[in-house]
Amino acid sequence: MYHFSHIVDSLRTSEIRDLMGLATRADIISFAGGMPNDDLFPIKEIDEIYNNLPAEIKKTAFQYGPTPGYPPLLESLKLYLRKKGLLVDDNKLLITTGSLQAINILAKVFVDPNDVVITENPAFIGAISAFKSYMANILSVPMDKDGIIIEKLKSLLDDKTINPKFVYITPFFHNPAGVMYSMERRKQLIELLKDRNIPLIEDDAYGELYFEEEDKNNMIPVKAMAPKEMTVCYTGSFSKILGPGMRLGWMLVPPGIYEKCELCKQSMDACSPNFTQILANEFLSQGKLQDYVASLRVIYKERKNIMIQALKKYMPVHPEIHWDEPRGGFYIWISIPENIDATEILKKSIEKGAVFVVGRTFDPHAKSNHHIRLSFSNTPEQNIAKGVQIIAEALKSFI
Repeated sequence: MYHFSHIVDSLRTSEIRDLMGLATRADIISFAGGMPNDDLFPIKEIDEIYNNLPAEIKKTAFQYGPTPGYPPLLESLKLYLRKKGLLVDDNKLLITTGSLQAINILAKVFVDPNDVVITENPAFIGAISAFKSYMANILSVPMDKDGIIIEKLKSLLDDKTINPKFVYITPFFHNPAGVMYSMERRKQLIELLKDRNIPLIEDDAYGELYFEEEDKNNMIPVKAMAPKEMTVCYTGSFSKILGPGMRLGWMLVPPGIYEKCELCKQSMDACSPNFTQILANEFLSQGKLQDYVASLRVIYKERKNIMIQALKKYMPVHPEIHWDEPRGGFYIWISIPENIDATEILKKSIEKGAVFVVGRTFDPHAKSNHHIRLSFSNTPEQNIAKGVQIIAEALKSFI
């Protein structure tokens, strides 16, 4: 008889992953996956890039690479991140196998069993799973339309018995809440953390996917705003702005933290794939990323608008049913009456042909289940209204 580790026994499955099998059925309209639609990938551009690579670079693409990343990509990313106002020269950049690996590495670097980490509630399920895989004790702080609620975060931080290892946030077009932190909320967060010697992990996978041009100059990462003495570990990804199959992310962290992270990455996978790093570098350095992401903003904004109109048309009028319209990203987060279990709505929706993700998935404590996450990014425009109508009818049957 074999015995699993305590860490593995503490893990729970992602309901999103469990639903992905349903999402591939031709008769199901899926709002479950937080991913781009296959038809949007820049296949022709990537074909052209690869076909025009010199033979020596193609050989490099098939080979192991250095743990920190493919050197030309590191240089291209530094230029890209400087444009966001990030102090690249005061930090070190590490390419990771998706931004989830970056989050996982940071958890491994900081967390011992039963250490406290603080997240938002709701929070990205990948981060929750990563933190729990190192047996962290997760404490969570609710959010409002402007971001994490500062007063409640301060109350936790002022408790001298807690001693959190870090605070984790997703400030731009939050997964699942769709929230963009206001500038004032970012400033309040910096003011709260700057003298506490508690690292902040800033997860910025969606910041390029703003819908309103007026927001462009407001997309300033917390790391770019924070004083140098404040420890901020910034993570990003090509998954939402190029393709998740590239499996490429990055972290920008202070040198002392970087050294530990590089050692952890060596023990995990030695290096991220040279093949996709080379393609991503060419896409970025040739200036193709900017125009491609601009085209995605137009498409995702249109899908968001269609979903919002469908929600207004089909959702039952009820004081406890509400949502905020996102200004970017992939998601709409819908509150439903607390006495209704979102899982029951999901079951009925699946019977009629639509699937979404229930709120409990994103609760670090797996309790609250009176929310629905709808992702509009992967759903063709012609299917959105019909799918929303199915979910709305399922919800009505419980009211």
